Amino acid sequence: MSASFHERIERSLSDADLQAALDANADKRIAVRQQAFASIPDYQQRRQRAHDVRSEVIQNLDEYLAAFLRRVAENGIMVHRAANAAQAVQIVLEIARQKHARLIAKSKTMVSEEINLNHALEAQGLRVVETDLGEFIIQLRGEPPSHIITPAVHLRRAQVGETFHEKLGMPYTDSIPEMTQAARQTLRQIFLSADIGLSGVNFGVVESGALCLLTNEGNGRMVTTVPDVHIALMGIERLVPTLDDLALMLSLLPRSATGQKMTVYASLIHSPRQPGEVDGPRVRHLIVVDNGRNALRQTPLAEILYCIRCGACLNACPVFREIGGHAYVGKRGENSTYPGPVGSVLSPALFGQAEFAHLARASSLCGACREACPVDIDLPRLLLRVRAGGVNLGADQAPASAPGFLKQGLRVFGWAAVAPWRYRLAQRLAGFFSRLVSPFSPWLRLPAFTGWGFSKDFPRPAIKPFSDWMSHREKTSGDSTVQSAAKATLTPFSPDAAHQDEQFPLHAAVQQVDLVTTFKRELEALDGVFTVCQLDELGERLLALLRERNIEHILAWEQDDLPDGLLAYLIQHGIRCSHQPNADLQAGLTGALAGVAETATLLLPAGRGKPLTASLLPPLHMAVLRAEHIYPHLQAALKLPEVRLASSLAMISGPSRTADIEMTLTLGVHGPKEVHVFCVLTPASESASKMNHP
Repeated sequence: MSASFHERIERSLSDADLQAALDANADKRIAVRQQAFASIPDYQQRRQRAHDVRSEVIQNLDEYLAAFLRRVAENGIMVHRAANAAQAVQIVLEIARQKHARLIAKSKTMVSEEINLNHALEAQGLRVVETDLGEFIIQLRGEPPSHIITPAVHLRRAQVGETFHEKLGMPYTDSIPEMTQAARQTLRQIFLSADIGLSGVNFGVVESGALCLLTNEGNGRMVTTVPDVHIALMGIERLVPTLDDLALMLSLLPRSATGQKMTVYASLIHSPRQPGEVDGPRVRHLIVVDNGRNALRQTPLAEILYCIRCGACLNACPVFREIGGHAYVGKRGENSTYPGPVGSVLSPALFGQAEFAHLARASSLCGACREACPVDIDLPRLLLRVRAGGVNLGADQAPASAPGFLKQGLRVFGWAAVAPWRYRLAQRLAGFFSRLVSPFSPWLRLPAFTGWGFSKDFPRPAIKPFSDWMSHREKTSGDSTVQSAAKATLTPFSPDAAHQDEQFPLHAAVQQVDLVTTFKRELEALDGVFTVCQLDELGERLLALLRERNIEHILAWEQDDLPDGLLAYLIQHGIRCSHQPNADLQAGLTGALAGVAETATLLLPAGRGKPLTASLLPPLHMAVLRAEHIYPHLQAALKLPEVRLASSLAMISGPSRTADIEMTLTLGVHGPKEVHVFCVLTPASESASKMNHP
């Protein structure tokens, strides 16, 4: 039998490596998160609006889901509905049989963990390979993920080095760049030879039927771009009504999850590969999974469905920071798919209160989880609801997960609390009792099984009721707190207000230069390279970079989607330009539909003559961006009609990266290690630049 919850806790607390890993993760995650949110002073307004959006979706989920699935089907994606885990697994197996699949390349998806997909597929003879670096590490070790965002957070670099030495046959090293490179080389062949790519879905956009997938390493783009078949797994609750709502969520989720203003890659998928396109899956499937979610909507725990899986509550929770994700187990020792505060509500709600309700007691109820939640889920209230029995108990029953002595004590408390005279009498008796049972009366301590008097002091009752104390405090403090709060109130977030500058009135060119400057600053902070040049200088600048790297053959967009004469110039100077996917080429050249100044994000649509693999497979990505195509915020860029028309849209913010090993940043995982953006100035923007910088 597996170790119990309390045994796991004791084991975690005594594991020095685990404690060091958890401390490093929490400290760094919290610090970068605070820094990221400092860039949006209207955070609380965005947070409230996000809460309202999620509430609206969950309350009207049937209507939103029906509209979403109808549009997904109209877009050409095959739709499947799974009522439970068994049905979801069976659908994946059936698709694999139809395609005679042997190898599945899989990006990180918590729904697949929830339905135990890997084991079910492997039992049928399929090879399933996790391609997220953290997931790849724990798959080699035969372990479940210990964190929603950072699956291998519990491991030190030496442990990862030992795992790679044993499982991959590489010489032992504790160098994180070397281990990352080894994973890249191993997984590159998996991407290129996989029969099926399988991913999760961060958000489904109801108005357009788009699937949004976020990733930093590039593996999410790989599994949704390179294999001929793509399967997406999505919980039925992961919907947003509009692209404006998506932009709102994307301003919160990356900041809260990893401290980034935007993930390196955000894919917006509308359909399979269209005629004339040279890459992208020919067939896409979407499997929407219920697995208890609809039933959960009808309970007092429904608010947990607002969760957008950022993992911030785990990093903030003082209990999780001590015991880690692997300590969260059911009564029979089964790992909880979702650990931390969110898992302590979601696991009992979805997988059984009798098995997982005790997890809600692994909380100090300090409120840090709610403060960290970007959609303002009242996690302390939900944890108390689980402790009180969720929805399965009557008002006169004690929680099923409570120890026997506690159940009896709660019954006595309930009897005393319902009558004022009995409650007052109980207070007086407690006051007398507290004078006997205290650190100064060791001979009258409570029995050892209660814990009181041995590891804790029995608290003395308050001198006056809490309500009296608060009334006195309010009288003495006056309205100063309210006034301070009013002064701190900021203008509410509005998608329309966020991109008012796109109209560019009298000083349009000057404003455009400001956007160029902002884009440059943000891209360089992400380790990208930004070069401003005139159109007649562009070919020379590109050629100089390629010659510096001794690159003579590139994967490029076709001429129609690049500045006139650019490819002809490169070819004239000895550069061969291919337009078919080629994993051996060392550089890719693309244009860009738009850029977002706030996050240094490039928008690259799929289409005829525009291979998305040019920005994904080579280690060097060169992108040409016109200055007039830079927008201040994502909301503005997503309003471009080309966004909805593209079969797939890649939003790219810098080189691919990971911090899955000891929270150490490493560039160039599965996507490019270098991103160079060449910003071409128009005559108007060039004149404004000279005015600003004489």
